[in-house]
Amino acid sequence: MPNKLALSDAAVKRLPLPASGTTTYWDTIEKGLGVRVSPKGTRTFIALVGSGARQKIGQYPRIGLATARDEARKLLAKKTLGTYEKPNTITWDTAVEKYLKACEDKNRPRTISDYKKHLARFPFKDRRLTTIKKRDVSGVLEGITAKSMKAHVLTSAKAFFSWCANEGYIDASPISALKPPQSQGTAHLKQKAAKPKRALSEAELNEVLSKALAYPYPFGPIVALLILGGQRRQETASYEWEWIAPGTITLPGTVTKNGLEHRYPYGSLTKQVFEAIPDWAKQNQYLFPARTESVRGKPSTVFNGWSKAKKAFDATLKGVKPYKLHDLRRTFTTVLQSLKVPLEVRERLTNHISGTQAGVAGVYNVYGYEAEMKDAIRKYDAFLIKLLRSGNPA
Repeated sequence: MPNKLALSDAAVKRLPLPASGTTTYWDTIEKGLGVRVSPKGTRTFIALVGSGARQKIGQYPRIGLATARDEARKLLAKKTLGTYEKPNTITWDTAVEKYLKACEDKNRPRTISDYKKHLARFPFKDRRLTTIKKRDVSGVLEGITAKSMKAHVLTSAKAFFSWCANEGYIDASPISALKPPQSQGTAHLKQKAAKPKRALSEAELNEVLSKALAYPYPFGPIVALLILGGQRRQETASYEWEWIAPGTITLPGTVTKNGLEHRYPYGSLTKQVFEAIPDWAKQNQYLFPARTESVRGKPSTVFNGWSKAKKAFDATLKGVKPYKLHDLRRTFTTVLQSLKVPLEVRERLTNHISGTQAGVAGVYNVYGYEAEMKDAIRKYDAFLIKLLRSGNPA
């Protein structure tokens, strides 16, 4: 088997993500146990129970490595003793029904209706999922003349097959390598509409941070924390009090983009923001709880009024060119680079897996960079304090 290594919790967390499809890494300690990794970072334990036959054990970290090894050992023992029973195969119609039901918890009714309409184009009905191949799906797509509809149907089919793979109904999606139809005109329009990425200048950073520190809760503190911590906006808005310890914040993998736990330090300015949050909010689970329990029929737990709040905040600024909130994260890393903070430390602070943290290097480099991250935040805090003291923003 390719991709063999002695699995550990640290190694499982840092397995490289494939660009497309799935990649399986096999344990050299418990032979027959593997971890299937998807492009979005989902890690699923599987057991090799026959010639090419694989059975899903469960997703990491819900299923720990020790538990996965125990389950793999039991399955392989049953296979050896002849008592192993192959999981029931599932048909297309049954899988689609289960998939649409699962989508109800996280998708709008309109989205689910589109999924149902798109998947209904495939005439597979009682056919077993394991018998459906790439050429079968391609044949249906070729019969759709409108490129936009063909792209939508393919997107829905890919999401469906990926879900089936994660549920263990199939080993892997048969269409992960299928590409959407290309339209030169559409691509040209997208490129034309794309806005340049940028980092704020020192004067702009001074003004935005100064206003954010004085701006009312909750948006003022959120903007300030985006500048001070460099994390993604939804991760920041999702902060829970129990994640915050003296000097450090720990984001669980359930809220991070790459699905990995992220622990990073914070400085004196961030501490001041935390302390200034209203007392009533400190009694809540979240630092920035949602104002209503639901939005468009979906449960709501944390702040989500981004567009209206940013428009009101930006109206108070005078010398700042149009920017996106993600530009504050880009500004964070740009300033750190100007302070000569090494790339690997910047990537650790932003939980960004690329470059020094990707591929084989990410698997074997398990050094935490805690001291280096603290030093970087100390320098960054000092830079911002000096900037704020340099004078009133324009």
